[in-house]
Amino acid sequence: QGQLVESGGGLVQAGDSLRLSCAAADRRTLLWYTTGWFRQAPGKEREFIAAISRSDTTAYNSDSVKGRFIVSRDAAKSRVYLQMNSLKPEDTAVYYCAVAQPGDPAREDRSYVAWGQGTLVTVSS
Repeated sequence: QGQLVESGGGLVQAGDSLRLSCAAADRRTLLWYTTGWFRQAPGKEREFIAAISRSDTTAYNSDSVKGRFIVSRDAAKSRVYLQMNSLKPEDTAVYYCAVAQPGDPAREDRSYVAWGQGTLVTVSS
């Protein structure tokens, strides 16, 4: 599946927006596989945020993101993005992208076969 690299994290204030990007060493990876976004806050379990299939079907953790986050794919650039709006302090976490076998967007982390190293998002109040 190739190496995955997340970027776009940083320190922002509550209410701000950020766009995370996921890229793969093999440009075909993000076109072929389902790509998911997860996050892990200190002391908490890893949490599913959103996923997009190769046919651009999407799935979200509605409890956590409630329409604030949008996952998308740029096929030309072979990248998957997570647009995060109206950020809250509780969104502070390390965000990971991962890929799963082609199919409907998977919500369980055990379905994902390759992971990036993560990018830190810190939201101050």
